[in-house]
Parts: sequence; C-alpha cells; structure tokens
Amino acid sequence: MSISLAPFMASWPFLLKAVGVTLFISVLSMVLGLAIGVVVGSLRTYGGKFLDLSLGFYVDTMRAIPLLAILVWVYFAFPLITGHSINVTLAAIAALGFHLGAYMAETIRAGLTSVRRTQMSAALALGMSHFQAVRTIILPQAVIRMLPSLGSLFVFAVKDSAIASVIAVPELLRQTQVVAGNTYRPFELYTAAMLVYFIICFPVARGVDMIYRRVAHLGSS
Repeated sequence: MSISLAPFMASWPFLLKAVGVTLFISVLSMVLGLAIGVVVGSLRTYGGKFLDLSLGFYVDTMRAIPLLAILVWVYFAFPLITGHSINVTLAAIAALGFHLGAYMAETIRAGLTSVRRTQMSAALALGMSHFQAVRTIILPQAVIRMLPSLGSLFVFAVKDSAIASVIAVPELLRQTQVVAGNTYRPFELYTAAMLVYFIICFPVARGVDMIYRRVAHLGSS
C-alpha cells in the first residue's frame, strides 16, 4: 500500500476549518455541561430530598440514553414540538451539553460530599450562611478533588463531538469523511484525523494531571 500526503496537503484549509468547528462545539458543550453540572450537583447536595430525587431523574435519564439517540432526537424530533427547525451546530451543542451535564453533576456532587460535614457545621457555628460556607470552604477543596474527573470529562467532550457528524455538522470527522470520499485516500485522512484528536486531547489530560499533582495537598482535609 502506497501512502500519499497529497490529498491531505491539498485539503488542509478545509480540514483546518473543521478543526475550528470541533473546538467550538467542544468548548461550548463543556461550558453548558459545567453550568448544568454545578447547578444540578449543588442542588442535589444541599437542596433537600425532593430536589435530589427530581434532578436525580434527569441525571439517570441522560446516563441511560445513548448520546447518539439524544443528538438525533434533539435535531429531528424536538423541532416537531417547537414548530421550528434547529441549526445542526446548535443541536449538537445542546445534546452534548445536556448529556455531559449529567456526568458533571455527579462529579460535582461527589466532590462536595467528599468534604467532611464537620467543616460545614463549623462554618455555620461561626455565623456563615450555607452559601458562604460552600463558596469559601467547601467548594475550593471540592474543586481540587474533582480535577482528575473534570479533566476526563473535558476530554470526552472533545471526542464525543465526533458523533455530531451523523447530523452533518461540519466538524473534523464529517469533513474528513467528505475528503476521503472524494480522494479515495481513507488511510491517510482518517489517520490524520486521529492525530488531530490526539493533539487536542493529550495536552488537556496531561495538563490537568500536572495541575492536580501540584495542588492536591490543598484539597486534603
């Protein structure tokens, strides 16, 4: 089998734009997922039994349904409810964000509950409100403990963005398929796509690990 880089070199501007779309979808879905995770995780921890059960249903639902099914439903079925079509990129961000939010919520809830209850009791005894105690005492420790899991979820967000190719979002995998179909050089192009995902994800994973090793002692109690 001969290997030729000509198809990749000829189409790199097209693929580079697709990388930008991948990063755009990944970052916005991370932001949405983190926002959902913070709200849901905090309310499940401190909002009482009713909120815990109600929001737990959302978490269990998102974790029980495949991401691909959620993505297809958001793009094809949700517009039937609203009566308006939805942009493919927006559909991908919404589906990825809400799916990721369920895992973020559990990670954040686990981090918050890992801090000893006596610290909350001590803060309340000093006259702090629950919000002040969480913001200044509980959350700083919990964030440090959550770093490895959050780093993994950020990597998953980048990798899961490839699933958006099924609804024709012009991200990296979708555009690689287009070029491979036109040039009949799947080996070179799909290998290049894998390398790009690696170049994006590996520094994130290693960077989070390095940060965690430096600050892990601050999260001990």
